[in-house]
Amino acid sequence: MAVVALSALAATAMMSAQSVWARQSELAADHIQAQMLVQVGVDWTRAVLSDDKRVSNEDHLAEPWALRLPSIPVENGSLQGHIEDQQGKFNLNNLIQDGKIDPYQLAHFQRLLSTLSLPPALAESLADWIDEDSEPQPQAGAEDGYYLGLQPPYLAANRPLIDVAELALVRGYDSKVRTRLRPYISALPFTTPVNVNTASAEVLAAVIDELDLQGARALVVRRDRAYFRDYSEFLNQLPKGVIAASDKVAFASDYFLVQMRVSIGSAQARSTALLVRTDTGWTDVLWRKML
Repeated sequence: MAVVALSALAATAMMSAQSVWARQSELAADHIQAQMLVQVGVDWTRAVLSDDKRVSNEDHLAEPWALRLPSIPVENGSLQGHIEDQQGKFNLNNLIQDGKIDPYQLAHFQRLLSTLSLPPALAESLADWIDEDSEPQPQAGAEDGYYLGLQPPYLAANRPLIDVAELALVRGYDSKVRTRLRPYISALPFTTPVNVNTASAEVLAAVIDELDLQGARALVVRRDRAYFRDYSEFLNQLPKGVIAASDKVAFASDYFLVQMRVSIGSAQARSTALLVRTDTGWTDVLWRKML
């Protein structure tokens, strides 16, 4: 009887192990398939943006790329994704020109922070993080001396941001600040104008001198009825006495962030990618993160 009992236990253990192995294999296969579909989704987005550039000289929120599509069913799962124009946001790397702080862009970012009920002094600590020198700004700056006093210690980057997630390393940018800022900021590799066809009222009020938030909100309402096709058309819609520098605004965009999520069975895959439309007409991937 003891032998029979031991044999039964051994058989049960073997069946259990096989069941676990089969389930793990199934999950691994689902996860690989989900990752492949995420890649397919990003490539599809690249094609959509490339086609859009061929047929349109403006980018606005009524175009197909800007619409949030419902979940798309795939075999044993679903695919979701959306595209965000990154030039409709404040490009944090605009704070620095030729390695030095641009006082006009610094003032614009301070205005955005104030509009969002955040301390304007945060602009100084970020400018110090990405400028090339080691001299802290007078009010709330932070260079190597500050960061070396932290645990663990590290150095200021002294280079442009690659991703807004890097703000977690910058003095004053705690999780609440980053959450509040996230819808209004981007980190692009070059200085970029703001696309006034996709920018929020908060961003427009920040980058256009003498335009207050109320005026910016009214401008957005008019824009959503009929987007702006060129600079003169945009100027005609601004409140009296308000002027926007022609090199600080745009009506089309090159940089877009795509977020994809795929569910296959019990497995999920998520991806975020920064895309850029090139002069060749195709859309390239600047960076990609699997989450």
